Amino acid sequence: MQDILIVPGWRDSGPGHWQSLWAERLPRARRVVQDDWVHPNREAWIAAITRDVLAAAAAAPVVIVAHSLGCIATTHLPEQAAARIGGALFVAPADPERRAALSDFAPVPCERLPYRSILVASSNDPYCPPRLAAAYARAWGSEFVRLTDAGHINVESGHGPWPLGLGLLQSLLEPAPQPSDVSVVSI
Repeated sequence: MQDILIVPGWRDSGPGHWQSLWAERLPRARRVVQDDWVHPNREAWIAAITRDVLAAAAAAPVVIVAHSLGCIATTHLPEQAAARIGGALFVAPADPERRAALSDFAPVPCERLPYRSILVASSNDPYCPPRLAAAYARAWGSEFVRLTDAGHINVESGHGPWPLGLGLLQSLLEPAPQPSDVSVVSI
């Protein structure tokens, strides 16, 4: 069974946020804790995530569940940590180039990630335009899921337990099909 590492974004994910609910309910889920949620420092955030990835991924690759700035911080991880990730669910990524408080995380890496990832964005996210989220997905090699009018996919936009997100996470936890597992049917 894989460890799940929950990576909140700027100002953390408070009570009622789907990340907080998942951290309480999912077995093997742990939450990254940052020293300063209000004044994010890229070096410090990356060090905390790296430490937790390396600690969690002893037996099996870890699966990341990141929100907002947590998505961007995760893409900045060093190679040794990225190599221990088996998959990532990136939800409502931030745009650090448009918000001064997040500028330490710019520029956003635009290389393909060495693990499977799903990026979920909203058509009306006030913190990241959908075209930019789609560009992130293309650059990172992520599967892209675009939700209509879902805001920043947080408590304020009505996303409490968020069952759709749990389904996407489950797809990352299941083993990827191997060539021998795939059947070809001719019709």
